[in-house]
Amino acid sequence: MLDVEKGRYEPDAVILITDGKITAAGSKLAIPAGAKVIDLGDATVLPGLIDAHDHLMARFKEGPDDYGASLLTKSLARRALDGAADARATLRAGFTSVRDVESEGSGYADLDLRDAINEGLVEGPRMQGASRGIAMIGQYNPFGVAWDLKDFPTGAQMVSGVEEARRAAREQIGHGADLIKVYADWRDATFTVEEIRAIVEVAHQFHRKVAAHATTPDGIRNALAAGVDSIEHGNDATADELKTMADKGVFWVPTKGAYVRFGEKATDPRVKAYVDKLLATARINLPLAQKLGVKIASGFDAGTIEDHGDNAFEIVTLSRLGLGPLGAIRAATLGGAELMGWSDRVGSLTPGHYGDLIAVRGDPLADITLLQRVAFVMKGGTVVRDDLH
Repeated sequence: MLDVEKGRYEPDAVILITDGKITAAGSKLAIPAGAKVIDLGDATVLPGLIDAHDHLMARFKEGPDDYGASLLTKSLARRALDGAADARATLRAGFTSVRDVESEGSGYADLDLRDAINEGLVEGPRMQGASRGIAMIGQYNPFGVAWDLKDFPTGAQMVSGVEEARRAAREQIGHGADLIKVYADWRDATFTVEEIRAIVEVAHQFHRKVAAHATTPDGIRNALAAGVDSIEHGNDATADELKTMADKGVFWVPTKGAYVRFGEKATDPRVKAYVDKLLATARINLPLAQKLGVKIASGFDAGTIEDHGDNAFEIVTLSRLGLGPLGAIRAATLGGAELMGWSDRVGSLTPGHYGDLIAVRGDPLADITLLQRVAFVMKGGTVVRDDLH
């Protein structure tokens, strides 16, 4: 058993689970009489993984127009069914908890999916949902829509000004959002500090966190000045901004695996050059962030049919870009749990936590890609997947 906090293995581990929660875990513990025993042999056990930047309702094909086409041609019922399929694939890949950061044009359907999972109607991970997301008018998908199509659906809730931003946050929380997602920039900075701060004030009033899509230095600075709880992507963060994140306890969710995949599929040399530059910056920033004490959580930013269920590629990417295997695993367990406010229930194989665990054949600290080939998954003491027997 990998103790992710101490960074060491516990040999011959026994994990006792009662009513879905861990009651004891350690080497060579006595097995109570009458207990059901699941012997995983020489497999390596880890806590259930956490994806802190997911889009379960997004099942887009590759192509410049598919986002808009999906909004126009897929009913909300179909989007919900897509989300259910993605949730199942994600859970079976070993991700027992996810933070879903915007429904990508499917309204509040992500919250319906969360509730259906909680009620046992759909197989999926424990889930926090951000619902619609909040973006500046004209600065989020879909782009290129004819100007006279007034009611064409949008990927997020579009607002302008402090009061509209405040109202959007209140509406989303009123419909049950677990967190708020705000687009602090797109190609350039979008909202003012005052607009973002209004969203943060509402969210914090109701004990919700704010995740900020921020890739540019200006967008990152504005989001940090406004008091957000996490920076999503953070591609061009400077050393000063990383230091500010560390000082304020703001999380960084890098999502670099999605960019690697984007670059692999790209045919335009300009796109490949952009991704190469982005990843070169990440190779500097990730070790620096780790050194400065920035809190990091793993999130793959899955949004295509192929991505859902391959969320562990983000862990592999973070390891290769400088976090190392243990650092990347911590980002996908302890980091994700803390960001979600669930450190007392997920991310660790210790008493009081849910019986959420995975097993792989081999040593993930020696071969991090093993996490892309999970052989056993348990959620709340219930076996979801078992390729070991």
